[in-house]
Amino acid sequence: MTDPHRFHALHTHHLARVAAATPIATVGDAPANADAAIALARDADARGVDLVVYPELNLTSYAIDDMHLQSAQQDATADALARVVAASAELRPLLLVGAALPRNGRLYNCAVAVHRGRVLGVVPKTYLPNYREYYEKRWFAPGGGLTGLSIAVAGQEAPFGTDLIFAASDLDGFVVHAEICEDYWAPQPPSTEGALAGALICCNLSASNIIIGKARERAMLCASQSQRAHCAYVYSAAGPGESTTDLAWDGEGLIYELGSLLAASERFNQSAGLLVADVDLELIAQERTRNGTFNDNGRLVGHPETRFRRIAFEHRARAADIGLERAVRRFPFVPDDPAMRDADCYEAFNIQVEGLAKRLAAAGAEKLVVGVSGGLDSTHALIVAAKAMDRLGKPRSDILGFTMPGFATGEGTKGNAWALMRALGIGAEEIDIRPAARQMLADMGHPFGRGEPVYDVTFENVQAGLRTDYLFRLANQRGGIVLGTGDLSELALGWCTYGVGDQMSHYGINAGVPKTLIQFLIRWCVRSNQYDQATDQVLLAILNQEISPELVPADEGGNMQSTEDKVGPYPLNDFFAHYLIRHGLRPSKIAFLCWHAWRDAEAGRWPADYPEEARTAYDLPTIKLWLERFLRRFFANQFKRTAMPNGPKVSPGGSLSPRGDWRAPSDATARVYLDELNTNVP
Repeated sequence: MTDPHRFHALHTHHLARVAAATPIATVGDAPANADAAIALARDADARGVDLVVYPELNLTSYAIDDMHLQSAQQDATADALARVVAASAELRPLLLVGAALPRNGRLYNCAVAVHRGRVLGVVPKTYLPNYREYYEKRWFAPGGGLTGLSIAVAGQEAPFGTDLIFAASDLDGFVVHAEICEDYWAPQPPSTEGALAGALICCNLSASNIIIGKARERAMLCASQSQRAHCAYVYSAAGPGESTTDLAWDGEGLIYELGSLLAASERFNQSAGLLVADVDLELIAQERTRNGTFNDNGRLVGHPETRFRRIAFEHRARAADIGLERAVRRFPFVPDDPAMRDADCYEAFNIQVEGLAKRLAAAGAEKLVVGVSGGLDSTHALIVAAKAMDRLGKPRSDILGFTMPGFATGEGTKGNAWALMRALGIGAEEIDIRPAARQMLADMGHPFGRGEPVYDVTFENVQAGLRTDYLFRLANQRGGIVLGTGDLSELALGWCTYGVGDQMSHYGINAGVPKTLIQFLIRWCVRSNQYDQATDQVLLAILNQEISPELVPADEGGNMQSTEDKVGPYPLNDFFAHYLIRHGLRPSKIAFLCWHAWRDAEAGRWPADYPEEARTAYDLPTIKLWLERFLRRFFANQFKRTAMPNGPKVSPGGSLSPRGDWRAPSDATARVYLDELNTNVP
């Protein structure tokens, strides 16, 4: 078993801690600016930061105009940079410092990469703005086209050019590219080629004066560049202390990853500070691996990795538990933000409605046959069906709902099934499957057929199979198609009866929707008034039920069969499924993220309408237990997914269709996953 301290260290799981620094500038005072930079570097080191990105020209401040061309100012800048380099010798972070440096009769606006007393390289700004309030070409030479060169700086000879990326030799994926302000306003930012050359973290040292709407523009550019270039993007803008002769500054820091915001600083703050977040290098690398377009782009632009110089450095990160500076959603399929949650629910619901409407039209079916149990999945399938009929202009009575009580069907769920069918105005019938099930069990020689209380998997599957058999024959009889109700979570776990069972239908409307999202979709339907008040009341009652297949009678204490007692909590299973299917992460990494998401019920954000009484916590042993069982079930039940019916993909978290996001052999083993879990999780 691994050292528990190693498991809890973020670097073990290929994460890196990055920071956007906002020092207080002193206009033209290089010694004071060096002091400010060093103070933040020391603070970053104490907080376990691996990379610090400073604003553009932070060693002089940006808005000093013709002072950039003065020898005294240039000498002071060189001295200030040398002080930062010397101070870095005892610090861990890689520093990206902004300085104006002369070379070969020209002055360049530069990002200087500094690490442990060494200047790793100097990257000149490619695009110099010379419009409206900007006049950079008066002072600086553009760096575009300068490659393969070197520069004397801080008593060292360092690589110089726009062809540099900086790669840690001892932290896989910690590969950094730097560009400066205007560079990422260009149609093709230098960071695009930097990412194609292998950088997973792209950085922007920016001055960027603030005007109305500028913050929205920066966020859009950071988000889009991190999404298109499949990278993390760290942005640092100049803040307090800069000259306000003609401009103003807000000191904005932004950290994005694959299009998503990880952290944003408080703007117009008058104190120095660090915006810190942990970026997931493995997640980024996996995204590039599975996205062929990224690599095709690299090929079509001449393989930038063959042109870039990869500057290696030994990072020597601490293998210690320093926490996690990263929000990990408990429900990765559901946003925590109410506005985003409602927007996603609107899209998910309408994807399902449109998918079903098209399938009905294409099949030429007159009727839609649905088994209605009164549980979550059949409820959601039924309300989607009702909306699809409304959209097609067909009467809801063309939906034929059948509730089919078995040996363990509760009066509550059966009552809810009837109440929902009546509220929606669909065709509603009841077929008692118990006589047919008794006959089948007796014909098979099953002990239950002789009156013995044996409730094994055969006892359960006879009931599940009969229900599906009835539905298909009813569809034949009445000119309809069978609407499947099973969800993505059940498919991942194999929690369905294969073939003549709930694994099969004519169209699996919920196959792309995990159980946790279904709960939020039903709540959204109530909140957004998709149906009438009578329907809403039934939907809320169904949401409050325990999830149960109701195939085995209650025990002597009256306890009902519980799905989650058997397969584990659905919130955990959906978490596991998301990171395994969508991102391909190793089990120990999934356990690490899950522990940070679920270890403390009082920490982090819960979706606004998630019930207070359901807000729980899970410790690491519990997470490991259910993750192991998830992995066993996931791989053992691939054969059920290989033969699954059609159904619409709903979530970017992926689907399990063999025609979509997950294609795997039905006879694969989970051994390497289980070995990795048990070796690396204490």
